[in-house]
Order: sequence, then C-alpha cells, then structure tokens
Amino acid sequence: MIDGFVHAYLHGRTPNPCVECNRTVKFEHLFAQAAEFDCEMLVTGHYARVRRVGSGYRLFRGVDRAKDQSYVLSMLDQRRLERLRFPVGEIEKHETRRIARRLGLRTAAKPESMDICFVGRRDYRQVLRELAPVSYRPGPVVDETGSPLGEHAGVATVTIGQRKGLGIAVGEPRFVVDVDPSTATVTVGPRSSLGVSRLDVDTWTWVDRPVPVGSSVEVQYRAHGHVAPAILDGSSVRFDEPQVAVAPGQTVALYDGDAVLGSGVITTTHR
Repeated sequence: MIDGFVHAYLHGRTPNPCVECNRTVKFEHLFAQAAEFDCEMLVTGHYARVRRVGSGYRLFRGVDRAKDQSYVLSMLDQRRLERLRFPVGEIEKHETRRIARRLGLRTAAKPESMDICFVGRRDYRQVLRELAPVSYRPGPVVDETGSPLGEHAGVATVTIGQRKGLGIAVGEPRFVVDVDPSTATVTVGPRSSLGVSRLDVDTWTWVDRPVPVGSSVEVQYRAHGHVAPAILDGSSVRFDEPQVAVAPGQTVALYDGDAVLGSGVITTTHR
C-alpha cells in the first residue's frame, strides 16, 4: 500500500490511497475476518448506502451529502455489496453523534480526521522524503515554451493545479500543468492551460455491469469534489466542458444521480 503510494508520486501521479486501501487491503481483510467469525454481513460506519434493486445491489451516496464517502467506495462490486451495509449512510452526521451520545459511546465527540492513516499528523511529503529521497531531487521550473523560470525542491512537492509555493515570480498567476519525474521538470502555465477535456482510464471496476460506451455519466475525480457531466468513450471519459486540476493517478468515479456506476484510475489527461 505504502509502496504504491510512493511509486505513484515518483512517476508524477497523484494517488488516492484511501480508494486503493479499500480496493486491496481493508475490505479483503474485513471479509476474511467475517468469514472466520461465520458472519453473514459486514457493517461499517461509511457514509454511503447499499440497496437491493431487482436481483442485484446498488451503491448510493450517503444522505448527508457533506459527509458522503461513496467516492472512496466506488470500487465495490456485487460480490462485496451483497454482504455490506452502511447504516449511518441513511442519516446525517449530527444525528449519528446524537445517537452516540445517548448510548454513552466515548467516540461521540471524537474530532474528525482527514489524515492518510499511514501518514498520521505528518505531512505526506515527510513520508516521501523518508522513503524516497530521490523525489526531492531539485529540478527546473519552466514555462510552456521550455524557458526556465526557477527551481523546485523536488517533484513530490508539487501537484497538478498548484499555484502557491513554486518559488517563481512572473507577474501573473502560474499553475503547475505538467510534472516530468524522469527529468525532474515542472512545467507551469496560465489557468487556461489547466483545462482537461478527456481522460484515459484503466483499472475499471463496476458496481453492477460495465456502462455502455457512449453513455452520459456524471464524473467525480476528488473525494469531496463536484461532479461534471461527461460521455464514456471506450476506456476514456470525455467531459462536456473542460475541467481544471485533474491529474493522472486520481480515481474517477462515475455516477447516475446518487447511484455509483463504477470507477477507474486516470492514466493520462488531454486538453
């Protein structure tokens, strides 16, 4: 898990470790443990909903949209959804806390954490510095013509769409539009250069069955980001309108309203 996180950054990608943990670690171990206990159902505190629809199961956003976690669960399939339930997904977070207080649970007022579990309270850049010092090899910051503008502290310190902390001053805002880890080169450009019209995606997983090519879908590419209308074009996603600050390595989840259709991992972006 941690190796994959480091590997992604070393190759100029922006991973979502929570999705990958759910995909390859957390649920596999939880289901294995449930089998040892001879349990028929696995219940967790995720803010999402599972419902029986016809002969199968569907995954939906949680009722509390501000706490919705369906994005990080978008890799779940029928085999897993059949044995999963998310009861708090049916209520809002304040109601969950009220019930917890009534039951005297010590976690009723526990502060929320958005930390990556294996990073904890540290900055993820500290972990990368410790595990992959090469990611902190300084390199050039250039404009879109290749002209040098300055030097960065390492490719792990920048992400697509970043504006601040680049150590350059050119008189107008410049954003990271490309990261080339092979040469440690960071390219910056105006906000207009951040626009992405199409994504190439792999590692597709489907909640029920593959979405037909040419289907209209809603796309979410951040855990708590907005959704953008798009067309599924084979293994690619084509946005109706260009989106900004989309990076390879991110998970892209497809929705039909509140229903999750499936997800994949961005390999390449196109303007």
